[in-house]
Order: sequence, then C-alpha cells, then structure tokens
Amino acid sequence: MRKLLTILLLMISLSLWAVDSQPSDTLTSHELPNKEGWLKRTLRKFTEIDTNYVEPQHYNWALMVQGTYNYDIYRLSSSTDNKQTVTFAPAPSFKFGPYFGWRWIFLGYTIDLKSLKFSDGKREFDFSFYAAQLGVDLFYRRTGSDYRIRNVDLGQNINSDQLEDVKFDGLSVGITGFNAYYIFNHKRFSYPAAFNQSTMQKISCGSWMAGLGWMRNSLEFDYNKMQNLVSSRLGRPVSLDSGLMFNSVKYYNLNASVGYAYNWVFARHCLFCSSLSVALAYKNTRGETVDDDKTGFDFNNFNVDGIGRFGVVWNNNKWYAGASAIIRLYNYHTSRFAANNIFGNLNVYVGFNFGPRKRYK
Repeated sequence: MRKLLTILLLMISLSLWAVDSQPSDTLTSHELPNKEGWLKRTLRKFTEIDTNYVEPQHYNWALMVQGTYNYDIYRLSSSTDNKQTVTFAPAPSFKFGPYFGWRWIFLGYTIDLKSLKFSDGKREFDFSFYAAQLGVDLFYRRTGSDYRIRNVDLGQNINSDQLEDVKFDGLSVGITGFNAYYIFNHKRFSYPAAFNQSTMQKISCGSWMAGLGWMRNSLEFDYNKMQNLVSSRLGRPVSLDSGLMFNSVKYYNLNASVGYAYNWVFARHCLFCSSLSVALAYKNTRGETVDDDKTGFDFNNFNVDGIGRFGVVWNNNKWYAGASAIIRLYNYHTSRFAANNIFGNLNVYVGFNFGPRKRYK
C-alpha cells in the first residue's frame, strides 16, 4: 500500500508541475503553442471546461476550516441455523481542523474536540485530487475502540434489551484505501464545484461517472470479552455462535463502479450536488478463528457496494461555505458469517481563496 500511495502522489506531483505554467481552463489542443510537449498537452486536457457552464477558479491558493462528524456502523452476523447478529457503532465525535489547498489539491488534519489529544487511538487522514475529468480520494482511518452495542439478536427468542447501548471496547477497526473516478461530461459538469470549491457551476448539469477503488479493512474483535459481556448482562450463560467467534478479520476490496452525479444551481452562487455510484467488488477475506487447528478462514467472492456523495455550497469565487457528506456501504457475505459496514463523514466548512492567477489579476 505504501508503494501505491507513493506512485499516486508522484503522478499527481508530475501532473501539477506539467500544467503549472499558465491556467488553461478554456484552451483547446489546437490553440496551444506547437512547441508545447505532448505530455503537457495531454495533461491540459484534464482542465478543459465550457465556461458557459462552469466558471474557472480565479485563485491559486485556498484556506479553510472544517468541522467533521464521522460515523461508522458495523453489523456482524453468523450464517448458521442459529443466526446471531450484533451491530456496533462508535460514540459520536466531532472533529475540527484547518485545510490548505493549491489548485486541485486539498490537505488537512482534524482533531477530536472531545478528547483534545492525539493519543486516543483515533486517526484520520484525507487526500483529494480534483481535475475536470479525473478525481482521486485517498483515506486513512483508525477508529479507536470506543464502540457501543446498538442492536443485538441472539436468536432462540432471547431478550437482549439489556445489551443495547452498552459500551464495548473489544472492537477496533482500521480502514485504508482510495477511489479514482472519471467524469464523462467534464466540460459542462464540475464535480470540484461541489466538493473542493475550485470551480463554480453556473448552469445545472449532470454527468455519468466510472471509477476504480481499493480498500483494506482490518477488524480486531475480542469475542471472549463479548461472550463475557453477554452472559453478565443477561444474568445467565449464553453462547455466541461459532460464526462470530473470531479474533481478527481483514478485508481486501477491489471494485469497479458506475454512477451518475447532478449539480443543481438553485440560486446565484448556490449549488446542490447529488451523486450515487454502484460498485461490483471483488473481496478477499482472511480471518483467525477460535478453531483448535488455528487454520482460520479465507474467502474470495463478489459483492455489490455503494458510494453516495452529497453537497451544498455557496461560492462567490473569493469566499465559500457549505456542507458535504460521503457515505460508503460495503457488504461481505460468506458461508461462515456476513458483515455490513457503513462509514463516512459529514463536513461543514468555511474558507476563502487567495493569490490570483495571472489572467485574473
């Protein structure tokens, strides 16, 4: 994964270096100087837009502050005759921090205001690259271990109300991955207008999208602690199904997606964006179980996932404010157990652009 991130960052850096000399939001290939190299001409095509529909960015730099609400829901269930299901979600948290942007790149770091410290086990890092045709999102999350049990179904008509909303620190999750997507109607539809404010959508428009993604999801589960908690709360011994008796699971997810996005300009400088994508994902799952032979399990299968992006923004090219949400749904189904994971974030931000480009000075 480190090599993959290094390659992606290097490609993005080279792309930015190649197109840095002059903004070229409305240039076409026949208008470019003949002496310009093929690489530079090719990369400039990624910034071509129809200025009747999209207003190009007038500034090189951006600074903003952002508040982020993160949410994670894990639903684990066994796939046996005595089906059992447990749903976990972390305690609500709100993070706040600065972001700094240059052209298409936004980097930032948020701090959990609840703990105001860096040693609580929670970490989040996001890297986004936006151009008219192409977008890349890199994400790194470590959720800590402050989950709560939201819902339990132990089967056999067992009343499990005593377990709901109980703190459980035996679950820890890590997520690392990326999504890359291509915008087909890129000259008239601007994805960056809704999600990094580097352009402004002037006329409502939509576009089909296609993408590729990869994710590694690691889950550490202390089934002994869960077993003891269940028996303690219910006041009698209750056994977990063997499908839920595992120590750790790692999911490797490779997906190809297709979707549609629409930008609705509902007032001057105001935009609402809705984007939905469905992904066919190949899953490789590895886990360690309680079995005496310690062989664990290894599954390979295909599932359907989903990604939704929504945003509302006010932007007058100098100042901007808005909110955006990203929701990711991943499903894992095997002969032993099933897992459904919903995670994402809700962002509220305000910022401004500075450092005018040469043509707008």
